[in-house]
Amino acid sequence: MSWFIRFNKPFDVLSQFTDKGSDDSPRRTLSAFIDLPGVYPAGRLDRDSEGLMLLTDDGRLQARIADPKHKMAKTYWAQVEGIPDQAALAALQKGVELKDGLTRPARARLMDTPEGLWQRSPPIRVRKSVPDSWIELTLREGRNRQVRRMTAAVGHPTLRLIRCRIGDWSLDGLASGRWEALPPPDRPRRG
Repeated sequence: MSWFIRFNKPFDVLSQFTDKGSDDSPRRTLSAFIDLPGVYPAGRLDRDSEGLMLLTDDGRLQARIADPKHKMAKTYWAQVEGIPDQAALAALQKGVELKDGLTRPARARLMDTPEGLWQRSPPIRVRKSVPDSWIELTLREGRNRQVRRMTAAVGHPTLRLIRCRIGDWSLDGLASGRWEALPPPDRPRRG
């Protein structure tokens, strides 16, 4: 049987099964939540980010989901400092100049606080003098820490980041730290 699962990765968990860091302070990994032999993440999610990860034991499927050449859409909810104005949202939509070049155009919009959102441990830092808001961003590229760098570049640093969708798969109904098996997607035809 081939495995294909979705997992809601909690904050402060590495998106790998082993910690190659210091033995003095082991960090939590996927192995604390998923006990299936031979499955591997189809892409990464930073330790300080939360949300949807897809895992499989099918190498071709893993490559199809993770490889940037396929430009699979990934949607994020970013809780940011301040309330972005239309100019900031337009900059995110057009593309933001980062140290490694201009980002591809993205979909970006202000949104209400996501419904059914779980508590993060530890909670984000809150400053009474600075309001915060939520942005939904959909990207078709995957640079290192891209969403955080994009929001910071338009003057709204990210406080909390949740990936809620990868292609056709979403977090809907999946609690933090939980996983569920999915039917494997149809394989693309050769030829």
